[in-house]
Amino acid sequence: MTTTVPGGALTLAEDLTISRMGYGAMQLAGPGVFGPPKDRPRAHAVLREAIDLGITHIDTSDFYGPFVVNELIREALHPYPADLRIVTKVGARRTDDGGWISALEPDDLKAQVHENLQHLGLDVLDVVHLRLGSLDGSSDESIAEQFGALAELRQQGLIRHLGLSGVSDAQLTEAQSIAPVVTVQNLYNIANRQDDALVDRCAAENIAFASFFPLGGFNPLQSQTLTAVADRLVASPQQVALAWLLQRSATTVLIPGTSSIAHLRENVAAADLLLPADAVAELDSIGG
Repeated sequence: MTTTVPGGALTLAEDLTISRMGYGAMQLAGPGVFGPPKDRPRAHAVLREAIDLGITHIDTSDFYGPFVVNELIREALHPYPADLRIVTKVGARRTDDGGWISALEPDDLKAQVHENLQHLGLDVLDVVHLRLGSLDGSSDESIAEQFGALAELRQQGLIRHLGLSGVSDAQLTEAQSIAPVVTVQNLYNIANRQDDALVDRCAAENIAFASFFPLGGFNPLQSQTLTAVADRLVASPQQVALAWLLQRSATTVLIPGTSSIAHLRENVAAADLLLPADAVAELDSIGG
């Protein structure tokens, strides 16, 4: 076991320090993030390996499965390590056939928080994201009612910190007028750079910016430039893409997901990959 924190540690509040290289648990569920995994013991092993590799930041949600992933986390890791921070999301539910539906009514959001607490076996959640359902964070629709519902639970002691997922700059500002925001989770990667300004804002305000789909998501990143840089550095394109994100700003954090121990180790190794300035310049051109 290593005591090294991959990617270094990021302190966002007095009681909130996370490894910049985190682990996204979504892929531990069955196909389509629905139902149980084919190999439950392997899913447990991946989670335990993440801890052994020094990861202190696991991203999850009760709508992964649904419920399945949180139950796996509890089965594999409870009682949790003292330094582990579990970051979850509310704002969606699943249909019986595996579909995704928005669930943003204040009472439903509160119910989802209680469900996350139950399935994770916790009395308080470290961080809860309000998932707004927008991949590109392009909406400026008011979120005061929804975020206010979560702020109430924070005041009651059921949530320590709040975050936002799929958020625009204006929505972040509105949320901050209600309660502190410690994390933003938006679509962002080497080829999808529409949130460049928001990444810079988060760095200036010591807000973690977690990229979901850091490797492209449903359409994996493919670029001749990325491949060429990776070959030159004797690394995989995926590792280079993750390293680029870590070097993009001081508060970017990563939550790549996998159900494979080998891939998990490969992802974590990206935290040690230092990209030289000429490589960064080449990679910047991909999203330019």
